[in-house]
Amino acid sequence: MWTRFARLFVIKTKFEAFLVIYGLGLGAVERGVHYLQQYPGYGGWMLFAACPIAVFMAGGGIIDSLEHGRDR
Repeated sequence: MWTRFARLFVIKTKFEAFLVIYGLGLGAVERGVHYLQQYPGYGGWMLFAACPIAVFMAGGGIIDSLEHGRDR
């Protein structure tokens, strides 16, 4: 039963990966907006920029892992 439950959290298709990346992106931008409110100026913009960059790196890893999984 636990394996069936765990399969719900496995990303199987690119569409599912893009949905996850979209959600991560929305959260990152929201976090960046909070950084801009807390730290106005250059520091806030640097923290804001770091949030989506982390999503780009994670998204690339997710897409890459899907492509490597198909080779097997």
